[in-house]
Formats: sequence, structure tokens, C-alpha cells
Amino acid sequence: MKTYELIAPCHFGLESVLKREIMDLGYEVSEVEDGRVTFLGDHEALARVNIGSRTAERILVKLGSFHAETFEELFQGTKALPIEEWIPKDGRFWVAKAASVKSALFSPSDIQSIMKKAMVEHLKDIYKKEWFDESGADYPIRVFIKKDEVTVGLDTTGESLHKRGYRKLTAKAPIAENLAAALIMLTPWHADRVLVDPFCGSGTFPIEAALMAANIAPGMNRKFMAEKWTNVISDSFWKDAREEAADMIDRSVKCDIQAYDLDPEMTKIARANAELAGVKDMIHFQTRSVADLSHPKKYGFIITNPPYGERLEEKAELPELYKTIGERYAALDSWSMFMITSYEDAEKYIGRKADKNRKIYNGMLKTYFYSFMGPRPPKRTRSNDQ
Repeated sequence: MKTYELIAPCHFGLESVLKREIMDLGYEVSEVEDGRVTFLGDHEALARVNIGSRTAERILVKLGSFHAETFEELFQGTKALPIEEWIPKDGRFWVAKAASVKSALFSPSDIQSIMKKAMVEHLKDIYKKEWFDESGADYPIRVFIKKDEVTVGLDTTGESLHKRGYRKLTAKAPIAENLAAALIMLTPWHADRVLVDPFCGSGTFPIEAALMAANIAPGMNRKFMAEKWTNVISDSFWKDAREEAADMIDRSVKCDIQAYDLDPEMTKIARANAELAGVKDMIHFQTRSVADLSHPKKYGFIITNPPYGERLEEKAELPELYKTIGERYAALDSWSMFMITSYEDAEKYIGRKADKNRKIYNGMLKTYFYSFMGPRPPKRTRSNDQ
């Protein structure tokens, strides 16, 4: 089976998490750049990574790359790409997105238009046709231009991988599912340790943690663009990947995941989303203020996305809110806390400097992922009477 270069875009700052995930799925990573990881894989890999990746945005097949500083070079470079290997005579194809960084060519609309024309000219030569009705399956193309190097990828995913299908209702400022999963993977949390999110909103952190605990693949219950590409990818690859993912689910896992929110409507929404994700019974939902946060167990984890104060009327409330977070965390003996926020005075009002502080771009918003580390739990010892 032919091997391709596959590109997995991700949130800036989380490339190392995605690299590890792809390697754990069994694939060789060939390159890591800002916001994306390139790896080698075949048709089976396309299906397995789309269904199994928790942290990627989407999976692209690399159609080729070339240098272009002028629109003529862009046209000729695009025209030379072997797109007929993927796009049939009736395929509907277009440049869905063009991004340019530090390059002579920077107008997305012009890039998209010229590349479309070049692809049409190429397929005219290949298929000996003057007109394409494009009545078949969709083949969206994405382009990255960095320092005049053009990389062209065919989108196998369609709707972004962060859309697992369970979040029908959302909070005011929801965190993307793949971002939440990646942040959890940056922590030492495991299913045998307590996890509390006191600002659960629509439930993304607790739901993603529960999916990890039970080893439920995030893409099991959704469709992908490339499933309609029966001209190149057999249905059997998708069927086998879903069966493999189903076989790996562990419903017997015991975990203590708790989700609180001050707003009873958000608690209701989070519970409904967890039910759609198939993990409602793994999470305890409660309408509760962060001021009431407490837990009898030791060595637990707080992983949360508290308010950022993006709206002016909320900003004045942030010092008191973060002070309360700090006080409740300090009262939790031996716990660790991880939070993502754009509030730059978070450490000041929490009352403690973070052990680690990672810059993460949540869309266009610069945020910080603060790690406040508690002590490690003692190693378990086996006694003769156990």
C-alpha cells in the first residue's frame, strides 16, 4: 500500500503533544513545525488518525510543495501537482483556505483563485475535458505559504476534528475539544486520580478526561470528508478503524471526575453533552461555586478554564475570583492545579507562582496554561495479606 506524507495541524504551542500522540498510534513523524506535524502513513492511517486523534485539527494529504514568489510561479507549481491521483473527473475541488506568513504572495483570495485555475488546467490535460461539472464528492484543498515555500494539502477530515459530535450546547466561551484534550495530556493526570473542574461550562474538560479514561476514540461517532472518496479509499479502512476503536473501549474503568458550575443551566448543558458522549455515568455534575470547592481525597487535580474577563463588565470581578481560586486550592492538601487563562494577573491573585507557564494560542487569543504542582503520591506497596 502506498505511503503518503500526511499533515496534522494543531494549536500553536501543542505540537509536542500531537507528535507523541501520532507516534503512539504507530506512525513515523517526519517533521514538526509551528502549528503542524507531518508524518508518514497510508490509507489505513488516514482512517485511524482521523478517528483516534484527540489533539489534531484535521488530517491533510500532502499533494506537494514548491517555491513561489510570483503568481506565475504559483500557477505553474500548482499545475504540476499530481492531483488526479485523488480527484476524479466529477470531483468538486476548491482551495478552502490559504494562509501566508513572511511571503511575497499574501492575498488569500488571489492565491485561492490562481490555484483553482491551475488545477483546472492540469485536469483538462489529464482527463481531456474542457468543462468539469464537479457533481461528485468534495475535495477541499488547504495551502500554507511560509517564506515563499508553498505546501498544498488535501483535507481528508472536513469539519474540524475538535467537533466530536457530543457538544450540541455550549457555554459563552467554550474551549475547543481538541485543545482541552491536549491540555489534559500535558498534565500527569490518570484515571485513578481525582479530577475536578470548578468552571465546567459545557463540560469539555471532564468529558474529554472521561473519554481518555475509558479509551473511547473521539471520532468514533462522526463522519469524515474522505469517507466519500470511494475512488481512492475503500470503505473497509473506515470500518476496520471503527471496529478497532470499539474493541479498545474499557467501560470497566473506575474514576472520580467532578464537574461544577455556578450556573445551573450550564450544569444541565454539561450533563446533556456528557450523555451524548456516552460518559455521563463517569462524571459527577453539580451546581456549585468555586468558593465551595473542597474534597476529602489527597493528590487530586484541578483542570479548568476559568473566566478570562474578556468583557469589560467581568474584568473588575477577576481579582476576587482568582483570589478565591487560590484560597480553595491552598486548602486542598497535596493537590495539583492546571488552568488556561488569558488573565495576566492570575498568579498574583492566586497567591503563588506557577511551576510551569506555557503560552498557548486559543484561536487568535494568547492564553497561558499554568501548572501548579502538588507533591507526588507515595508509591503503592503490596502487603502479603492483599
